[in-house]
Amino acid sequence: MTRGSAARKVTYLLEPKNWIVVTVLAIGWHSGGIRGLGWGLVAALFAGAAPTLFINRGIRRGNWSDRNVGDKRSRLTVLGFIVASVATGLTLLAVGGAPRELTGCFAFMLVSVAVLAAITTVWKISIHCAVASGSVTILALTFGPPVTSAYALVALTAWSRVELRQHTTAQVVAGSLFGALAALACYPLIRLSRTGVLACSFSRANPPGR
Repeated sequence: MTRGSAARKVTYLLEPKNWIVVTVLAIGWHSGGIRGLGWGLVAALFAGAAPTLFINRGIRRGNWSDRNVGDKRSRLTVLGFIVASVATGLTLLAVGGAPRELTGCFAFMLVSVAVLAAITTVWKISIHCAVASGSVTILALTFGPPVTSAYALVALTAWSRVELRQHTTAQVVAGSLFGALAALACYPLIRLSRTGVLACSFSRANPPGR
């Protein structure tokens, strides 16, 4: 296997969709058991499945050449769809009474994607690395230090993006730092939402303790 083919396989296996699906399912299970896992599947639909279908549809129509969506205008189109999809999912989670920790995590994802979209208008920051790093950080804070070993996968993702010439070293480093720091900053708010001290405004109509 050549370096190029290995990098393509790494990029495919560790693409943002896969990190997001694993993260929302894990947080859903942690926050609400089987019921939370069900809500995690709902979150995965809006944050993972729907964007993937949108990207694949764009490839079939010739709007972009592959799943990496390298062109800036096309990336912004995809990011705009993802923001709308995640916002729709967040509304459903909040109104439907999903576990608050999962709802808080999903709100963090929405804000992060919006900020990444804003950065992308002027610079091609690595979204692959941002999502990977943010996911590992959230999962490590939730499940404990052993999860930090998964940062090796973040480094592997960064290598693949540079090897494929999709990003510069600065762009993958910036993406990795953004994801980790954003997760560290937002995690206390996610924990507060779990305890009920802070909850999404949509959740105020839900009975306490849901």
